[in-house]
Amino acid sequence: MLSGRRLDLLEPSPLDVEIEDIAQGLSRVARWNGQTKGEFAFSVAQHSLLVLDIHTRLDEALSPSDQMICLLHDAPEYVVGDMISPFKAVVGGDYKSVENRLLEAIHLRFSLPVSVPARLKKAVKKADTIAAFYEATFLAGFSAAEAQKYFGRPQGISPDGLPLAPMPAKIAEREFLKRFQKLESQMNNRSAKGSRR
Repeated sequence: MLSGRRLDLLEPSPLDVEIEDIAQGLSRVARWNGQTKGEFAFSVAQHSLLVLDIHTRLDEALSPSDQMICLLHDAPEYVVGDMISPFKAVVGGDYKSVENRLLEAIHLRFSLPVSVPARLKKAVKKADTIAAFYEATFLAGFSAAEAQKYFGRPQGISPDGLPLAPMPAKIAEREFLKRFQKLESQMNNRSAKGSRR
C-alpha cells in the first residue's frame, strides 16, 4: 500500500488497514468495469457514498456505526478490485472467503462488529441493489426494463438528488474520507458519552 503497509491477503491484520489506502484504492476502482458514461469512471468510492445516501433515505434513524458499516460494505475492493457478478460466480467461493477476511480486518480496525446483524446486512443489500439499478440506467446504458430484470424496480427511492455524476478520483477520494471522518467522529462522541454514564 502507498501508506507503507503490507497487507497479507490470506491473514489480513487490522493493524495493516489504513483508511487513506482504502479511500485512494476505492476512488480508482471503476464500477461496471469502466463501461459507463461520462469523462470519468464511476468509482467504488462513489458507489459506497451512493449506497450510504440511499440507506439513510430508507432509514433516517441509522446509528453512526450502522452508517459506517454501510459506507465500508465494499471496502475489500481497495485490494481485490470490483469484479462483475458473473465473474465472481465463475471464480467461486475462494474469492468470497478472501473478501470476507479482508472485511473482518477492516471492521476490527475501525471498531465495528465483525459479525454484522442480519437485518443490517439485508438493509445494506437493499440499498446496494437500488444503487445498482440507478447506476445501470443512468450510467451503464441499461434500459429500465433490463435493469429491472436484474435488480428489481426501486421502491420508495427516487434518483433525485442522488450523487450519480462520475467525478475525478481525487474528488471521490476526498468525499469518501470526509464522510468516513464525520461518521468516525460521531461514533467516538457516542462512545465517550456512553463511558461517562
